[in-house]
Amino acid sequence: MLEKYSELLAPINAFLQCATPEEWVEEAKKPENLAVILTDHLVCELKAAQSAMYLIRKYAVDGASADALLTWLKPFEDYTYRKEGEWRELIKFNNLTKAMLPKSGSPYGQDLIDKMVLLIKEELHHFYQVLEIMSDNNIPYENIASSRYAKGMLRHVTTHEPNTLIDKLIVGAYIEARSCERFAKLAPHVDKALGEFYVSLLRSEARHYQDYLTLAEDIAGCDISERVAFFGQVEAELIASFDEDFKFHSGNPRKAE
Repeated sequence: MLEKYSELLAPINAFLQCATPEEWVEEAKKPENLAVILTDHLVCELKAAQSAMYLIRKYAVDGASADALLTWLKPFEDYTYRKEGEWRELIKFNNLTKAMLPKSGSPYGQDLIDKMVLLIKEELHHFYQVLEIMSDNNIPYENIASSRYAKGMLRHVTTHEPNTLIDKLIVGAYIEARSCERFAKLAPHVDKALGEFYVSLLRSEARHYQDYLTLAEDIAGCDISERVAFFGQVEAELIASFDEDFKFHSGNPRKAE
């Protein structure tokens, strides 16, 4: 099933500084962990959309557009965080367009909008697809706590611009790359429908990783390989080290002997 994606996955695996531990795969494929994997995946899709939305609002649009974007995302947040609304209705709200003006004097504003709007639309489409799969498997949506993963990287983000933005884009690249790698790891071990869904996500996740990295390089206008390598080390440590909180992006569920 994954053979034709080997070329797509090669740069992802080269970018990541470690592979997902087999112990995580063994835990993730257990039927009793399907609910936590799907629920955490669902929330991760929304958080990916929120992160991209934040970048657009902060760095690429005027105040009025920023306020409109918050309103647009609200039904998805209401459902996820407050359990308000009917999930089948959410599909009609995923109608964001690129018809926004970049901030005056922002040389990368339109590029940021173009890439992030596409990412947001895709992440929210995936969000809806996960809800469909959860419904098909009779898994009710329940609130779930965040894993340490994203927070563990974001705590290393620099506090002065434009390096703050560059660091956040690098972190985004790692999150998307790891998601792509994990979907590929899981696909052979789940039922046919879910495996096909995970495989269908590979191309978009790989493109999201590349979009984040390209934006970081273009905005920096200089070599950022040292910063990329630094966050790669942080990310690898979060993935390879023991983590008692099992989630989609969690670390190794078993302590080293």
